[in-house]
Amino acid sequence: MSMRKTRKAEHIDLAIQYNEQTKSEPWSDVRLVHHSLPELAYEQVDLSTLIANRNWPVPLYINAMTGGIQEAAHINRSLAEVAKKHGLAIAVGSQSAALSDPKVSDTYRIVREIMEDGVVLANVGANVAVDDALRAVDMLKADYLQLHLNFPQEIVMPEGDRDFRGVAQNIQRVVDASPVPVIVKEVGFGMSMEVYQSLADAGVRVVDVSGRGGTNFAWVESRRRKDKTSLFDDWGQTTAISLLEGQAFLERMQFLGSGGIRTALDMAKAISLGASAIGVAGPVLRLLYRGGKEAVETQVMTWLNGLRSVMLALGATSMRELQSVPVVVTGETRDWAELRGIDLNTVARRVRHRLRT
Repeated sequence: MSMRKTRKAEHIDLAIQYNEQTKSEPWSDVRLVHHSLPELAYEQVDLSTLIANRNWPVPLYINAMTGGIQEAAHINRSLAEVAKKHGLAIAVGSQSAALSDPKVSDTYRIVREIMEDGVVLANVGANVAVDDALRAVDMLKADYLQLHLNFPQEIVMPEGDRDFRGVAQNIQRVVDASPVPVIVKEVGFGMSMEVYQSLADAGVRVVDVSGRGGTNFAWVESRRRKDKTSLFDDWGQTTAISLLEGQAFLERMQFLGSGGIRTALDMAKAISLGASAIGVAGPVLRLLYRGGKEAVETQVMTWLNGLRSVMLALGATSMRELQSVPVVVTGETRDWAELRGIDLNTVARRVRHRLRT
């Protein structure tokens, strides 16, 4: 097995073993203001969302995980079947393996074969050559292109990159050349207002914040090296903080929330802070290994039904209305926001939509 294939196999094994110690604690700082008169029926709740002018049936997508080895083909097939059945979008893992070795491209293409007309996201590193980025899109006939930022992982990875110069300029070149909307995504370390400004200047209009709290790939890489700890085990911003950091950019950019999302209530809170859709990766991978495709399907239905229930309790018929409910932020998340100059009073005092009759 090649070094790249060995690494991908190790990534899968370690991601399955990863102990999500943070659970939902970061979201305990975010409280939705209960609404005692929702004046709404369950069947009126609409989960559809608009991402870069394309409609998604539900605001949930399976985020980038794997590809390039036969085990990944099985994972991608199973998850694509779940996504198709329940109207989810799905992203493949980094396509670098297939760009360098076309023989493994089928481990990624299987997603498009299953999804047919569904929403599929291609995925390459943000420093990839423009021609390779376009090849990745064409490989999947993708609807969107993810450019991932995973620099802490690269630093810890023994064979990883160490030169991150010119990435912002390269993102702009890819955005200008791409035939599909570009989504710039972190890989589990969150983002900041300074990064959002740089991305906005580069023409990026959709960002996946991928905050701290989900699978930490610096942790994964350190364990590949047999290290017990990594400098980056607790690195970065949570998803809640990352979304708060983006409040000043909501008119210019769309945000996708991923990283540490485990319950329907977490999803509702992320959407209330500005996310237009929610990504999950590690939880579905672990479910797939422990309970098979049926376990993933059961969890997806639990998430979607739970999200509808929370929206019903808040009197929110749509994603837009959920994004406008008042939210109270406390604890460490509040401390961070206040020190960073983020106005939490406006978020807490939003005027709820009119009562329905």
